[in-house]
Amino acid sequence: MSGGDGLEFEIRPNPAPVGDAERAALLANPGFGRIFTDHMVTVRYAEGKGWYEPRVEARAPIPMDPASAVLHYAQEIFEGLKAYTLPDGGVAMFRPDANAARFAQSAQRMAMPQLPEELFLRSLHEIISIDRRWIPEGEDGSLYLRPFAYASEVFLGVRPAREYLYLVIASPVGAYFSGGVKPVSVWVTPDYTRAAPGGTGAAKCGGNYAAGLSAQAEAIEHGCDQVVYLDAVERKYIDELGGMNVFLVLDDGNLVTPPLTGTILPGITRDSVIKLAGRAGRRVEERPISLQEWRDGARSGRVREAFACGTAAVITPIGTLKSLDGEVTIAGGAPGEVTMGLRGELVDIQRGRAEDTFGWVHRVF
Repeated sequence: MSGGDGLEFEIRPNPAPVGDAERAALLANPGFGRIFTDHMVTVRYAEGKGWYEPRVEARAPIPMDPASAVLHYAQEIFEGLKAYTLPDGGVAMFRPDANAARFAQSAQRMAMPQLPEELFLRSLHEIISIDRRWIPEGEDGSLYLRPFAYASEVFLGVRPAREYLYLVIASPVGAYFSGGVKPVSVWVTPDYTRAAPGGTGAAKCGGNYAAGLSAQAEAIEHGCDQVVYLDAVERKYIDELGGMNVFLVLDDGNLVTPPLTGTILPGITRDSVIKLAGRAGRRVEERPISLQEWRDGARSGRVREAFACGTAAVITPIGTLKSLDGEVTIAGGAPGEVTMGLRGELVDIQRGRAEDTFGWVHRVF
């Protein structure tokens, strides 16, 4: 039983919202994920009852029993997407239906109830509507939306929980990487893997990210911005970055990216890049890419560009690849034409400055 059909959200406005002057000061330099809006969405689930009590209420701490199942067995999933201000003053989201579908797929993998797509989308509409004034102005400004769900049943025992809480919080954000768009350096970890076949690599669950924090710390120790994982079986092929998918641009202008075999996240930006490149007449191969191919290609010029992509950073050029075997620079370390062209096209579609022939832009109002 899923529930959620025909539910009406109860709106409980925050009785003490942030004042206009304070909010303006916060939005002048929001950073990423540091400040939050006045409200949140909550929807509850109980086995045999389904989803119930959808609310918009003041953002506040969540009461939690020490025996809440999520604290012991990590049944938790989340999503991330953005709302943008359009040139005509309206507000839109980018491909939220794809986030809804991936949220449901993650829930299935983590033995959690699937939230109906309509309820997922309505929850986003509700928080954007009530907290619209928190969307920053400027080229890099957007409202980052974080829907998530966790096992809230109070019990100790290894089984799927029977009670869950779904929430949406919102954070005004600027650029993910400070200093604007510039090439990042990446470190190939020799010791850690992100996911194995049959694991949770394709699910957007917190455990995948927790397991990667040591590898990210290793990357920082080696002077790099991000970590690159190799496959867990042969330790030979590129998997993905710590929080982003990866593409290589070859000397013929075509692209290659690791395939979706269950060990990497099916990124929505990744899928958008594939479609945009295809529309431009570029071939995109989804196939295994060995570390040796990347390294040799960068040295020979066969690999002209490399970039990472994801919701938070959109498209970010990769300038340097480091590993225990040494360091190589891609295209002199400068942003490439194909990379920046795809980024510009994607950002223009997201912000309503280019024709949306794919139907990706979901207007809220």
